[in-house]
Amino acid sequence: MEQVRETTQRTAAPQRVTIRDVAQQTGLSIATVSRVLNGRSNVAPDTRDRVLEAMGGLGRQAPRRRGSGAKKADNGVYVRCPYVLTDYFGLIVSAIAEALDVHGMHAIVDAGESSWKRTEVLKTLTGWPQVAGALLILPSEPEADLERLRDQGFPFVVVDPRTSPPRDIAAVSAANFAGARRLVTHLTELGHRRIGVLGGPPEWMASTDRLAGYLAPLVGVGVLPTPDLVRSVTDPTVEEGYRVAAELLDRRDRPTALVAFNDKMAVGALHAAADRGLRVPHDLSVAGFDDIDVARATHPALTTVRQPLGEMGRMAVSLLGRMLAGHELDALHVELATDLVVRGSTGPAA
Repeated sequence: MEQVRETTQRTAAPQRVTIRDVAQQTGLSIATVSRVLNGRSNVAPDTRDRVLEAMGGLGRQAPRRRGSGAKKADNGVYVRCPYVLTDYFGLIVSAIAEALDVHGMHAIVDAGESSWKRTEVLKTLTGWPQVAGALLILPSEPEADLERLRDQGFPFVVVDPRTSPPRDIAAVSAANFAGARRLVTHLTELGHRRIGVLGGPPEWMASTDRLAGYLAPLVGVGVLPTPDLVRSVTDPTVEEGYRVAAELLDRRDRPTALVAFNDKMAVGALHAAADRGLRVPHDLSVAGFDDIDVARATHPALTTVRQPLGEMGRMAVSLLGRMLAGHELDALHVELATDLVVRGSTGPAA
């Protein structure tokens, strides 16, 4: 009987050590231990050695890395989009939902105004048993909240980041600078030199990247861009596009072309031009960005920069799937190419 008892004790399943146990053993913070266990690169070698040595010394099963093959209940993915699911965000979310289904997961979508009001949701995600990871679209949360979620070992990917993401947070975006540069290069080749910019929210990464892309070709043809031809808005809508376009078109030295932060603002610019008796593209060229459905519904149809919105969603799902499978990501920041689509709203400078 004693021999049987001894065998049972030897073969009993080892107790699992927690991250807190390792932190107490090493004197390190829980966040630091979490970074080591998740294979983060921003950990000193001696710190990593201390954690691994402590795990061995504790003599119990190591804490499981999130994404190392352990599936949470329902295999759900939290998809946060604190904006109305219009033709821009709707395309991204639809692509995400379809891609998750292919990967055997399902989307838990939190979108619209109600999502915007849930400002503390990221702090609670690690306690959601039905959520294995998250996809955050243009997140409004401060960088510190994203870093905290990363340090907790929770797998997530940022889609279309609002600000430049930390280098060790996975993110998918479009090539905003390159797309804007190709667009204005197209206009300078048509002879345009006075080009007005209808910019988006100045604090957004996409706005600053596109503005830099708009101005670079002008410098290349010897034109020093002037700040008085640049306008910014906090809400890039048709109405705001109309308002700032009207400001530029009412100038005595009005621009010969307008480039807008998105297609909706470009539509507003078309309306402002029509109200002033300006013919597009004979008197004024107008261009947008995104290539959503409205770009093909205007008259004339909009020249614009096509963003790979669906592909952004699918790529984010692919990155998250690899994280959940415990794979290291060779490229954390993925930038997808944009395409210039030339239509009838741009022509030679008058």
